Amino acid sequence: MQGSPAWIYAIGFLAQAFFSARLLYQWIVTEKAKKVLSPPGFWILSIFGSYLLFIYGVFRNDFAIILGQLISYYIYLWNLDMKGLWRKLPVVLKSTLLLTPVAASVFLMRDIPAFTATFFQNKNIPFWLLIFGSVGQVLFTFRFIYQWAYSRHHHESTLPIGFWIISLLGSASIIAYGIFRLDPVLVLGQSFGFVAYIRNIMIDHLNKKHLSNEE
Repeated sequence: MQGSPAWIYAIGFLAQAFFSARLLYQWIVTEKAKKVLSPPGFWILSIFGSYLLFIYGVFRNDFAIILGQLISYYIYLWNLDMKGLWRKLPVVLKSTLLLTPVAASVFLMRDIPAFTATFFQNKNIPFWLLIFGSVGQVLFTFRFIYQWAYSRHHHESTLPIGFWIISLLGSASIIAYGIFRLDPVLVLGQSFGFVAYIRNIMIDHLNKKHLSNEE
């Protein structure tokens, strides 16, 4: 774990703990229902995890991590709204959740030359690795763009089969990036997800097979 103090890694591991908890929770309710579900707790834990991983990415000077969280974070909030929970939150909390990433991004880019030097000319992250990591994060984050589009079309927050397939592909890319970066937070955090992704694909397949047999 070279290059960063232990407390920075602690933030990253805590973020991954929230992400792992969301998958575990979703997995448990899915196993009980015998079909893939999108419970509210999944999105609440996602928000906590994303919030912390964004901070971790800032401290690690890792643009790939920051980019991935910026895209998915607001999709988590949208799903929370679809579940009917967003409107129940206090105005102050909603404002904080909405504006924090924007404020942090403005703060980071207040000095463009310094921002470029820190995130795009970082000697610890070769430019090719930055591109590779960013592509992996975009691919991994695309699962939530797909989930958002699918859910909007069906007028409900759901986790379709394509979400889990894209999760597998994106997770593999991020693990490879984490290995190159010697980043245990990314490697360990993504490894747990592999099992949950595969199991959700299996459950979805079995559920569709069962429904087709009933017909």
